[in-house]
Amino acid sequence: MHISSPISRFGAVEISDLPEDLRQRLAGPVEKSGFTPNIFRALGRRPDELRAFLDYHDALMNSDEGLSRAERELVVVATSGRNDCVYCVVAHGAILRVRSGDPQLAEHVATNPHSCGLDPRWRAIVDLALLVAQTPAAVTDQALDDARDAGLTDDEIWDIGAITAFFAASNRLAHLFALQPNEEFFTLGR
Repeated sequence: MHISSPISRFGAVEISDLPEDLRQRLAGPVEKSGFTPNIFRALGRRPDELRAFLDYHDALMNSDEGLSRAERELVVVATSGRNDCVYCVVAHGAILRVRSGDPQLAEHVATNPHSCGLDPRWRAIVDLALLVAQTPAAVTDQALDDARDAGLTDDEIWDIGAITAFFAASNRLAHLFALQPNEEFFTLGR
C-alpha cells in the first residue's frame, strides 16, 4: 500500500526554477535516469547548498580511483541503513543493484549488514564503514590494519571514511526533510 506524502516537509522546487548553472549541471543525471531525484528538488530551495552538496557528492561518488563505484554505493547503503534513512537506502540501494548486478544485495546490506554473505573485501568495507558511522571514536590503528589486511589501500580507507561522513550529513537532512524516495528507485536494478 502506498501512502502519498509531500516530497519534503520544506517543499521542493522544479529543476526549471533553479539557476541556469544548476539546470545545466542536473540535466545529465536527470536525462540518464529519466527522472529528477527528489533530493535535487528538496535541496534546490537553497541553490548554494545544492551546489556544495553536488560538488562533494560527485568528488566522492564519481571517482574512478580507489573504491569501485559499486563499493562506494555499498558504503552508502550500509551506513544509511544503520542511520534508518529510507530515502538514501532506497535511492542508493537502486544504484547498488544496478552497479553490482545483484537484485537482493542492497536490502540485505541495509537491514542486516553483519550476516549478509559478502566476500572478505566487501565485508571489510562494510565493517569499517559501520564502525565510522556508529562509533567513530573507536576507529583505531588496529581497525585500519584489519582493513589493510583485507586488501584495502589507505586511499580506499579514506574513501570509506569520507563517504560515510558525507552520507551521515545527507541522512540527517533526509530525516529533517522527511524526504520521500522517488517511485522510480524501487524498480531500478530488478
